[in-house]
Amino acid sequence: MNYYNLKDKKELVNFKEAAVKGQGKDKGLFFPETIPQFEENFIQNINQFSDEEISYQCMKDFIGDEIPEKTARKIAAETISFDIPLKKINDKIYILELFHGPTLAFKDIGARFMSRTLSYFLKNENRKVTVLAATSGDTGGAVANGFLNAPGINVVILYPKNRVSAVQEKQLTALGGNIAALEVDGSFDDCQNLVKLAFSDEELNSKVFLTSANSINAARWLPQQIYYLLALKQWQKLEKENPVICVPSGNFGNICAGLLAHFRGLPAAHFIAACNTNDFFPNYIKTQKAEPKETTSTLSNAMDVGNPSNFVRMLELFHHQFDDLQKKVSAYTINDEKTVKTITEVYEKYNYILDPHGAVAFASLEEYLKEKPDKKGFFLGTAHPVKFPETVEKAIHSTIEIPESLDELMSAEKKTTEINPDFEELKRFLLNQII
Repeated sequence: MNYYNLKDKKELVNFKEAAVKGQGKDKGLFFPETIPQFEENFIQNINQFSDEEISYQCMKDFIGDEIPEKTARKIAAETISFDIPLKKINDKIYILELFHGPTLAFKDIGARFMSRTLSYFLKNENRKVTVLAATSGDTGGAVANGFLNAPGINVVILYPKNRVSAVQEKQLTALGGNIAALEVDGSFDDCQNLVKLAFSDEELNSKVFLTSANSINAARWLPQQIYYLLALKQWQKLEKENPVICVPSGNFGNICAGLLAHFRGLPAAHFIAACNTNDFFPNYIKTQKAEPKETTSTLSNAMDVGNPSNFVRMLELFHHQFDDLQKKVSAYTINDEKTVKTITEVYEKYNYILDPHGAVAFASLEEYLKEKPDKKGFFLGTAHPVKFPETVEKAIHSTIEIPESLDELMSAEKKTTEINPDFEELKRFLLNQII
C-alpha cells in the first residue's frame, strides 16, 4: 500500500514512511492510494469474528508486508485490549463507549496502535526520535501514555493554556520521564499550526528526527476505523436496520475514519458531524464554502477547532463532490447551553451520565432522528464524564465517582514549559532537547 501527499500527489510513500514522517511536503497529509474493500463475508458475519481478528482484518491492507503478520496481529490486539461496549440509552439511541482505555478517551485506540507501530519501525534507529503533537484535550494524554518510557523516543505535546480540563492537563503534564508538555498561550489551532511549521522547517528537521502523533499521522488516523467495526458487531445483535452514526467532531479525524470504513463496506444509513459553536463544517454544508474561523472556547473543548486538518481527507474520500458528501453527512451546531441541558435531561430521563462531547453528539443525533423518525443510531462516547467534573456535576447535581486509576495522577505535580504561539520559541525548545 502506498500513500500520496494530498498537496502533491507525485509524492508517494509506503506505510512506514507515512507513519514516521507524519506529513508530506508543504504540510500535506498522506492518503491511501487505494481504498481496500472488506470481504462481503467478513461484514455479513462479523459477529463470528473475535475483536482481535476484526482489528487485524481492518488494518492489514494498510500495513501490507511492512510489519510481519505475527507482530501486526499483536499490535492490533493490544490496540483494543479494553472494553468498547455499545450501550442502549433509549429506544432509538445507543452510545459506543470509547473511554475505557488507560486515559479514559477514544484517542487511546489510535495512540496505542501508532505508538507500537512507530516503536517497531524505529527500533533500529540510532538517533533519538521526537514525537511532536498538538492537543485540544485528549490526544495529549493518550499519546503520552502510549509512548511513556518507550526507548529512544521523546514526546513533546503542545496544548492551549487554560483550555483543557484539569484531568486532561494532568494526564499530559504529570508523567515526566520522556514526556514534555508545552503550555501554549493561544488556541488549539495555534498549537496545530506550530506543529505543522516544525515539520516543514528544513533546518529543524536536519537536526531533530521529528514524527507526528496527531490524527494528521496516518498511523493514528487509520486505526480509528476499528471501533466502527466493533460497533457494527454489537449493533447487528440488537437492531436490523443500518445505523445512523453520529460523531463528535473537532479536527475531523474521527468521522473521516468512520467514512473511510463505510467506503470499504461498513453499512451505515447516514453520518452526522456533531459540532459545538466552532461551526466550520456546518457552515460548509450550508454554503459549500470552506472558511476557517477563529477558535471559540467551549465546554466541549476537544472539539474547539476552527480549521480542521482532516477536512481535506474527507473531501478526498468524496472526490471533492459536494453533492455526494452532503447526501451522506449532516452537521449540527450545539451551543454550551444546549450541551448542559442535554446532560441534565439524559441523566434525569435515562440515568446516564454524558460528558460535554457526548452531549453534543446526543443532541445532534436526537435532532436528526426527529426529522427521520423511522431511523435509529448510535453516537461515539469519546471521553469519560469524570474528565469534565465541573460541567457535568453542575448539570446532574451530583458528584461523579473518580476512578481509582486517577487518584495518584491527580495528586502528581504538573510539569510544563510555557511558550507563546511563536515558532521560534518552539524551535529553540526542540533544538535544546537534543543537546
